[in-house]
Amino acid sequence: MKRSALMCGLFMVLIVALFLGAQDWKGKGRLGGRVLDEAGAPLEGVRVKLFSLKAQEGLEVKTDRSGRWLAAWIRSGGWNIDFEKIGYAPKKLSVEISENKKNPDIEIALDKIEGLIITDEMKDLLTRGNELFDAKDYAGAIAVYQNILAKYPDAYPVHMNIGNCYFAQEKYDLAEESYLKLLEKDPKNANAIIAVGNCYANRGNPEKALEWYGKIEFDKINDPIVLFNLGTNYYNNAKFEDALKFYQKAVEKQKDSTDALFQLGLTCLNLQKNAEAIAAFEDYLKVDADSARAAQVKGFLEYLRKK
Repeated sequence: MKRSALMCGLFMVLIVALFLGAQDWKGKGRLGGRVLDEAGAPLEGVRVKLFSLKAQEGLEVKTDRSGRWLAAWIRSGGWNIDFEKIGYAPKKLSVEISENKKNPDIEIALDKIEGLIITDEMKDLLTRGNELFDAKDYAGAIAVYQNILAKYPDAYPVHMNIGNCYFAQEKYDLAEESYLKLLEKDPKNANAIIAVGNCYANRGNPEKALEWYGKIEFDKINDPIVLFNLGTNYYNNAKFEDALKFYQKAVEKQKDSTDALFQLGLTCLNLQKNAEAIAAFEDYLKVDADSARAAQVKGFLEYLRKK
């Protein structure tokens, strides 16, 4: 199974609603929250994209002047949420939505990309590039991103966008080359480091992939999504002890992450840490008790309690 490149880079600031198919993402649930900057000030105009894993479709909203956003009339189940604003590093969360109870608000902070001044022309080009990427016109998107770099050499984060285009085309050598160009300017960029590791993994070189994943200093990783992705990379390579510490920290940073709780339970099972597995699966059911995966978790608990 191929790993997805982390879609990190610079994205358009637009309010859009996605009306796909029969809008199977609709339901009775509500979810909202607040987006802040590093100093704790509200961020207006953040693009919040919600994607239902069950429906394989979703909607988009944006934050208001107070940094708040709200998605109403959405179905229960697992959702991926992307937070994007030009000039800030994007973030992704995975949550479980309930239609039968109040879902806790989500409050996150976006980190500003230092040294990058966004002009109106650059914003228009980024918007165009992202539209082409979303339409899977990767060659067209690359041309736009390269045009940005030609006009604005300091816009080095765009190398991540270019790398993601090549990754989507399975041109892993070219993708790695683009990610490395970003790392020349920002050597500690965790997303680019993971992306290089993913290139090696998809080329069938897990040892080199793990070498790259190991370049990230564990104590300095606080993003639950990065922690989860690194844990999964170790898990998929049967490095369960390494995976354990990443999943544990991911849950510590985002206690209601069903993905992290589920993988933490599985990792403990593989390590025969049955008490810890039971605790992780019980915490999972506190967040999600009704989904198909919840039924699987209940099966694990029944098995573990009989041992």
